Amino acid sequence: MSKTAWATTYYHFFMNALNRHPELEMAYFPAEKQFDASKLRDKFDIILLWENHPWGSPDELSGIQNLDIPVICRINDADDAKPKGKIPYHEKYKIDHYFGYIPEPFFHKHYPKSFKYKEIFYGVEPKLYENLTPYSKRIKERILCSGAAGRTDLLYRLKDLRRGTAFSVWKHYKLRTKCTELPYVHYTSTLQHEFVNDKYSSLLMKYCTSIAAHSLYPVIKYWENTAAGCLTFMEVTEKNQANILGFEDGKNAIFINEKNYEKKLSEFISDPNNTKWAEIAENGRNYTMTNLTNDIAANSLVNLFKEYVIN
Repeated sequence: MSKTAWATTYYHFFMNALNRHPELEMAYFPAEKQFDASKLRDKFDIILLWENHPWGSPDELSGIQNLDIPVICRINDADDAKPKGKIPYHEKYKIDHYFGYIPEPFFHKHYPKSFKYKEIFYGVEPKLYENLTPYSKRIKERILCSGAAGRTDLLYRLKDLRRGTAFSVWKHYKLRTKCTELPYVHYTSTLQHEFVNDKYSSLLMKYCTSIAAHSLYPVIKYWENTAAGCLTFMEVTEKNQANILGFEDGKNAIFINEKNYEKKLSEFISDPNNTKWAEIAENGRNYTMTNLTNDIAANSLVNLFKEYVIN
């Protein structure tokens, strides 16, 4: 939640987008291991939690059980719910409803069916995606692939898979890792470059094309890349359910999977000046800025709040 953290996607949604929403009046309470929730009585309509785990929220919210204020909570990765002991915090925090950008079926694969959940696609702060570098002036001989990735050698894969799905790099980033092996793909890791924090959009704007791949569910990178005006090769499969984002193959993104990714990527590399690529990239940006920005996400969250607040 700091603007100096390695990623500012959460900061901009919680601290900026929600604050500028006309129907919200926000108040923030920084806390470490414990927070006295009883002080909130009769002062607020909603308690919004950063996460259902003490990594980002206090371990103890004393007095929460005696409040009648609805509790709405963001979730991060769902597949670590049991390994990290998150599920008991449902009762401990008295959570009424969860939200996040992972597909609802994936959430309920790891959480009880009785837990309420809403898909909200936050992460793109509009001001960071203004004044784009023109598509024609970007790098076109290489395709950008950024973020976490593993290695393809057998020994690494065997060790990695023993970690279990929640902590396996290969399980999460299998296709992304495979893409990094291609000679025309320019890979940058999560932090080993200067384009961290609010500068990530500047990295994307250097390239005509980029890869957004997560093998279990769609991640913010999908709509960050398109917002930056990149022709985005997206991993979209029945397994990761990335179709929930609403992108259309060949219209505003290019869909890839483990069987066709080399063919799809090489089609661009062999004909990078084809005007259809710039058109798809522009369509992807327009779709994202219309449907997948922080302000759209804030509206969705406000609508969830209204389900619990009696006017």
